[in-house]
Amino acid sequence: MGRPVVRHSSRKIPKREQKPPTTKSDSPGTIPPYHSFTHLEAESLRKDLLAWYDRCKRDLPWRRLASSESDPDRRAYSVWVSEVMLQQTQVSTVIDYYNKWMKTWPTIQDLAKASLEEVNEKWSGLGYYSRGRRLHEGAGKVVLELEGQIPRTAEDLQRLLPGVGRYTAGAIASISYGQVTGVVDGNVIRVLSRLRCIGADFTTPAVSDALWSLANCLVDPLRPGDFNQAMMELGATVCTPKKALCSDCPLQNQCRAYRRVSCVMVT
Repeated sequence: MGRPVVRHSSRKIPKREQKPPTTKSDSPGTIPPYHSFTHLEAESLRKDLLAWYDRCKRDLPWRRLASSESDPDRRAYSVWVSEVMLQQTQVSTVIDYYNKWMKTWPTIQDLAKASLEEVNEKWSGLGYYSRGRRLHEGAGKVVLELEGQIPRTAEDLQRLLPGVGRYTAGAIASISYGQVTGVVDGNVIRVLSRLRCIGADFTTPAVSDALWSLANCLVDPLRPGDFNQAMMELGATVCTPKKALCSDCPLQNQCRAYRRVSCVMVT
């Protein structure tokens, strides 16, 4: 679940690697066949990625807590805290802060009782203090307005909780509640773009919508939380911005970028 800010490689792409011209039938938000997965490809990708994740995933405190906690609200709270802390912050830095935070405020009710000064003090050193303030504000809203129950769907999480955007809502809902919904962060963007040679500007609404559609189509229906974490883990540890470890990638056989670069190197 660690997600450093990432960018596409600056490597100049030969003409033969560039995206084919968009046809008139392609509309904004749709995924041309060249950039999508067949049903069999999607099934194979899920199987290979989850098998790799089960073998190679990093042992992180929020993952342990989310997998061992039976209470859905405590589980969602633990994921929520980790996701907010991991925004624009390295995993190695977050671990210590997360452990101290959860020891001080193990439930959302505990956090709601804390003062903003206490929250800022515990957040000191992580930067972007507005993240901690929104988390504290959200805890108060859950306790005072939602009867202590964290929303159960990505749609409600994004609609009802301050500072919770589309990605964070999807992460909480899939990991905590098993909702079959995808997530798209910088790591997922890079993995999907390389797998299907998507070279368009992902900051534009049409391309962003297409990537979200692709993520939602790929997510494993039986293990959505693990699948989403696996996609992010792959981008963070193997499919990195520079010097990607392609030989260690469980999805190498489905990666069109790898295939094309290999062909260029051979020729």
